[in-house]
Amino acid sequence: MMKTYSMKPAEVQKTWFVIDAQDMVLGRMASEIAKILRGKHKAGYTPHVDCGDNVIVINAEKVKLTGRKLADKTYYWHTGYPGGIKSRTAGQLLAGRFPERVVEKAVERMVPRGPLGRVQMKNLRVYAGTDHPHEAQQPVVLDLAARNPKNKRSQ
Repeated sequence: MMKTYSMKPAEVQKTWFVIDAQDMVLGRMASEIAKILRGKHKAGYTPHVDCGDNVIVINAEKVKLTGRKLADKTYYWHTGYPGGIKSRTAGQLLAGRFPERVVEKAVERMVPRGPLGRVQMKNLRVYAGTDHPHEAQQPVVLDLAARNPKNKRSQ
């Protein structure tokens, strides 16, 4: 008789990956990052345990969006005051002070909402430039652009 294996939190082996987002298509990259954060790429995936890995994204300001999303995709938030709804387009966010928020939001919306999803999102680090302070963790370079020719745009 077969038994389903359920990974315990103490048995989880976490590795660090670094992904270069330069010229990568945002949605395709975000879905792969969400899969790694959740741990679905591992054989011992357990849905109720944080068994995902840590992901470092560099060059987030150079990510690409297909079609007219740069001008049409809108991010909304509310200030809490009456009539306080605000919005910015993806192009404005990428050209603004915190371009890494575009990548963070794309991944956040692909991770489940709830306590486990919030814990898994803490394993994501996004940087606008090429430098990151995680060299001590010896991250493995993950080339998502080489997996599929559609993952990278050169325009």
